[in-house]
Amino acid sequence: MSHQFAHHYTRDQARALLPQLRTWLAEIQSLRAELAKYGQRLDSLMSAGDDAGGVSVNANARAVARLHLLSKEFSSRDIFIKDPDRGLVDFPAIIGGREVFLCWELDEEDVEFWHDIDAGFAGRERLAS
Repeated sequence: MSHQFAHHYTRDQARALLPQLRTWLAEIQSLRAELAKYGQRLDSLMSAGDDAGGVSVNANARAVARLHLLSKEFSSRDIFIKDPDRGLVDFPAIIGGREVFLCWELDEEDVEFWHDIDAGFAGRERLAS
C-alpha cells in the first residue's frame, strides 16, 4: 500500500515532541504578532512617503527569517501547522492500516485525537486509550 507521507508518527513519538513543539509554536505566535506590528509601522512610513529603511525593516527581516527557520523545523519532520494562531498541528500516522493525521492543539495536554487526511479538524475523533 502506498502512502502520501514518508514519515508516520506513533502516538508516543508525537507526545515526545510536544515540549519542543510548544516552544516553537509560542515563538511562531510571538513572531507573527511582531510582524503585524512592524507591518503597521512600515505601512504608516510608506503612506507618509518616508524612507522605510532602518530599525523597523531590519527587525522585520529578522522576524521573517526566524519564522522561516521555525517553519522548516516542522516541515523537515513532516509535521503540519494547520493553524499557527491556535497552535493546531497534524502528524501523519497509520491507524488501522489507514494513513491519517494525529491532531493536536497547543492548549491540549496530550495527543488525544486523530482525523482522516481529508477530513480536517471537524472530523476529529478521540484516540482509543
